[in-house]
Amino acid sequence: MSKLPQEHKFIDLSDYGRPVARMIANSLKNTSCTPVQVTIGFIISGLSAIYCILQEYFWLAAFFLIFKSILDAADGELARVKQKPSYTGRYLDSVADIILNALFFLSIWFITDTPLWICIGAFLGLQLQGTLYNYYYVILRNKFDGDTTSRVFETKTPVALKGEHQQHVNILFRLYVFFYGAFDKAIYALDTNAGTGKIFPKWLMTSISTFGLGFQLLLISIFLVGGFKSVILPFFLGYTVMVFVFIGIRKTFY
Repeated sequence: MSKLPQEHKFIDLSDYGRPVARMIANSLKNTSCTPVQVTIGFIISGLSAIYCILQEYFWLAAFFLIFKSILDAADGELARVKQKPSYTGRYLDSVADIILNALFFLSIWFITDTPLWICIGAFLGLQLQGTLYNYYYVILRNKFDGDTTSRVFETKTPVALKGEHQQHVNILFRLYVFFYGAFDKAIYALDTNAGTGKIFPKWLMTSISTFGLGFQLLLISIFLVGGFKSVILPFFLGYTVMVFVFIGIRKTFY
């Protein structure tokens, strides 16, 4: 099942790994491998990238960062081809992402002379960027009967779907709210009426897809192999200003 109907699909710059992710998912369709196991695979890939960053093996770090992005898409694809969506997988994916993101930035801070406050600000900016992208994307997916395991604003623990345990959903939901609650509330406060406005144009969603985690990790990879490791944290801190630019465009025209 696609996330959006064909007529509303846009060029998602963060989703470059989707073709390979689909190949992985299709190869695992008739096996006992579960989406959660694929999620564990991207966690391992992310941790491998962190080790390589600390050792300054930047080409290897780039490989593991991009492979992590591919597996991050593959777990959802596998859930779709097996027709087994789950809140467990949805929240585990998100919780793993934010922890890995923090570790990515801390490892970059460790090998550069970047002040700690810039590292913290860059991480907060990175998460705010990703939250805006997810917020707008989920609005579209919900409007057009897309993936309903994701919600515009997480306020209540969902009921476990068939094949998963409510206790697992409860625990992971609490972790999700702990890690993402402040970011979700901030973006919701900045653009509360986004869900009631016009359909977002494709060009705007493509622009905002630069906030997607896949594209963010690609940029980090490019900076690392290009010899610009000291630019990474200041860049993501500065790029956060585009959150307010995109929200301003949405409010003014859509």
